[in-house]
Amino acid sequence: MNNQVITRFAPSPTGNLHIGGARTALYNWLFAHKNHGRMVLRIEDTDKERSTDTALENILDGMRWLGLNWDGDIYYQSQFIKKHQEIAYQLLESGNAYYCYCSADELSKMKEDALSQGKSPVYNNKWRERLPNEIDKKIQPVLRLKTPLKGKTIINDKVQGLIEYDNKDIDDFIILRSDGTPTYMLASVVDDHELGITDIIRGDDHLNNAARQINICLLMSWIPPSYSHIPLIHSSNGTKLSKRDGALSVSDYKKDGYLAEAVLNYLLRLGWSYGDQEFFSINEMIEFFNIEKIHKSPARLDLKKLLNVNSHYLKEKNDDELIKLIFKSERILFDKKLEEKMKLIIPHLKTKSKTLNELSELIRYLYQERPIEIKEFDFNIYTPEINDLVTSFKLSLEKIDNWDLMIIRDLFDNFLVNTNTKLIDIAKPLRIILTGSIVPTGIYELLLPLGKAEILNRISDYLNN
Repeated sequence: MNNQVITRFAPSPTGNLHIGGARTALYNWLFAHKNHGRMVLRIEDTDKERSTDTALENILDGMRWLGLNWDGDIYYQSQFIKKHQEIAYQLLESGNAYYCYCSADELSKMKEDALSQGKSPVYNNKWRERLPNEIDKKIQPVLRLKTPLKGKTIINDKVQGLIEYDNKDIDDFIILRSDGTPTYMLASVVDDHELGITDIIRGDDHLNNAARQINICLLMSWIPPSYSHIPLIHSSNGTKLSKRDGALSVSDYKKDGYLAEAVLNYLLRLGWSYGDQEFFSINEMIEFFNIEKIHKSPARLDLKKLLNVNSHYLKEKNDDELIKLIFKSERILFDKKLEEKMKLIIPHLKTKSKTLNELSELIRYLYQERPIEIKEFDFNIYTPEINDLVTSFKLSLEKIDNWDLMIIRDLFDNFLVNTNTKLIDIAKPLRIILTGSIVPTGIYELLLPLGKAEILNRISDYLNN
């Protein structure tokens, strides 16, 4: 018998990969790696009307970006419909399922009557023990599972603990629709069995489904998987997440300049902790992760915290890796000279940035086309006094031959003495003239990667304006 742990992430390609799904994928991935097992990716694509290739690509791209690589091929639920139907008919033949000929009107009336009596609006088992007549047969039936009428269904959940359901409260749910297609409730269980899934880790909105699905396993004499139902992610005020709360897709966070490792670390700690440790390497995540330590209460999305986590990882990230990311995100053709320029300034600029987008914007001045577009500021650089000061600086710059940080520092020191001015009087207009904005770093460091020739050209553009 194979005792290998096998988890699964089973998204539906009806929408993008959002942070809740990404956290579920992360927990499945960590649990599998922690136990030297495998994580299967299964695409639950039986809803053909709502499933799209765009959503599927978004899910796959998001997982690849986060580094949550699955093991083996991708499984598509729609490819196994015949197997789902085969199991449904086995349940029918063994007396554990039956055809239901109720019309839509009958089911609506059944629901209304139950609610009027203060009962749960569940199916009343009308067709559980009866056969259809010729009139009944005019209706295309659905196939329902015969769930136990007495006793309890018990789930020993690794997160929620021991949960008991009275079987009288579990309805005879549909496993095959009237057109013969399987429902999610059946298809998911059959797929889990066929793929050898040992552990199901998913949102606690599926907890009631588990009580139904485990009965399919028991009626088929299958060993049920182990369940772990994790609390959902709520907004900062404790309500259900929406886009207004920042509940964006993973691709949106990527587009907004968040780093994959920062998003992973933040998601890890949304409902799980390891002492007071805030930041984890991938190896530490795997080593310390314990599914039973996931909190039972819903986690709250805190975008300020996510931004701070991202800022930490941005500052810690290797400069060469950051430069590669900037080239890619800015869609710049690789240029060795530009790369060398970036290396000179990026250690300073990344301390001023919280996202890759902010860093990319600050470093953009290095490769802007001339003439530099100068944004509007409260500070007016087009005055005779500034014009004269910048002209004098240009003359001083033209006289120097070599170029390094010390020479730039001496250039400014001598200029300030000779013109009897303060550093801010020349540094502020120079920042705007050379970058078009106010890049928040030391003026010496700002000038160094530009080089003498480019600085002279940009100053000339300003003076000739």
